Amino acid sequence: MLCEPFLTSRSESGWDIPMLAWRAEAPLLAVGSAPLGGGIGVRRWVLNATVPMSYDRDDPAAHLAELAHGLDLDGPGVGLLTGVDVSEVVRRTDGGVRVWATVGLGTPVWAAAPEPATVAPEPSAASEPARPAQHVGTVNIVVYVPVRLGDAALVNAVATATEAKAQAIWELGLPATGTPTDAVTVLCPADGDPAPYGGPRSSWGAPLARAVHAAVRSGGTGTVVPWSDRRAG
Repeated sequence: MLCEPFLTSRSESGWDIPMLAWRAEAPLLAVGSAPLGGGIGVRRWVLNATVPMSYDRDDPAAHLAELAHGLDLDGPGVGLLTGVDVSEVVRRTDGGVRVWATVGLGTPVWAAAPEPATVAPEPSAASEPARPAQHVGTVNIVVYVPVRLGDAALVNAVATATEAKAQAIWELGLPATGTPTDAVTVLCPADGDPAPYGGPRSSWGAPLARAVHAAVRSGGTGTVVPWSDRRAG
């Protein structure tokens, strides 16, 4: 079982920055695209950490490992980053599947977009410092399925969650499938007879899709202000 997350914070650069952490009652099998603990493997915890929009570390996995160590999260786990205030996590449950999502849709994109043209900058533009994006644009999704999924079903479950996210974004009126930095993690018990399917019409994929869709649609309804912008007033 993946326990309900607890909200905490860390002191960094003079700010108290929120973090959301889940502990597993027993090791869980996980699949996902997180910068820390992505891929397929056994995991004991999940951490979703807010970062300021000026975040420029080039070692996010190491940073997340440091944060997890500070929270006494032992063993292998999953770490995610977002500019969203993680205290605004959206929870949804459907048919035993539990979903938590932090939703920032400020930089919506189509997955298959034309390659941008390479244009030399104007001299005046080249001399100006780069400005950080002012709209938070990351959707982080954490899913718990209460039965063991086979490896193929786990991979399919990630695809199902992504499809449901894209459906919600389209219904919100955005011509997009997601943002450039979205991440999803699906966790399930490590033991038991593995369910073979995770697609949107399977026994566990269907409630997963509904719960993800409901969470992303709810979280994306209003304008999400980046945590650091709010902090700066």
